[in-house]
Amino acid sequence: MTQKTRIHLADDHQVLLDGLTNLLHTVPEFEVAGNSVDGNAVYADVVANNADVLLLDISMPNKDGIAVLKEFKEKKFPCKVIILSSYDDLKIIKEVMKLGALGYLTKKCAGEHIIQAIEAANNNEEYFDDHVRKKIFASFTQNNPKLIKNPEPKLLSLSAREIEIITLISLEYSGKEISEQLYISLNTVETHRKNIMKKLHLKNVIGIVKYAIKNKLIKN
Repeated sequence: MTQKTRIHLADDHQVLLDGLTNLLHTVPEFEVAGNSVDGNAVYADVVANNADVLLLDISMPNKDGIAVLKEFKEKKFPCKVIILSSYDDLKIIKEVMKLGALGYLTKKCAGEHIIQAIEAANNNEEYFDDHVRKKIFASFTQNNPKLIKNPEPKLLSLSAREIEIITLISLEYSGKEISEQLYISLNTVETHRKNIMKKLHLKNVIGIVKYAIKNKLIKN
């Protein structure tokens, strides 16, 4: 029997907690381990419930989501965190990602993305809803107005397939969409993605996008 993913919810709005709980109960592989309505209680509750994934609101009473993330980082508890927030401020998004969050969803989009976000987190992949992704990509384009004229030597180590995948990732294609576009399996896409990050010494998808912009693999 496949072990279920244990999910902890942290939000001070009971209506949202109830809605998320009902949604997650529709997925047989997921189990709602518990919930917290106070930021001070989140870390202890997650540890006590042995949760695999934490869905965390930024605006928690007594201790906000950023402070909670810092607590997880300092204590090194291996829980994968996805942020749920009413805010779409780019500064906040970048800060929580630096603190180790694997995903960021605005609450208005959470319902349609939450299951995919948890599945991505289980695979140690980052996940953003469409609105957040567009803000991140726009910021990279704005911050890189001058593209590098000559590609760096690492580009020469990439295969044609890897360059295709970098380009599609940078154009906001999901793993499934890349799989369909290139007629390869999702597992093959993931293998290529890992190889790309290893060759280019990148840590995440955001790094791939920045690399693509700087090396003219996509238009600015």
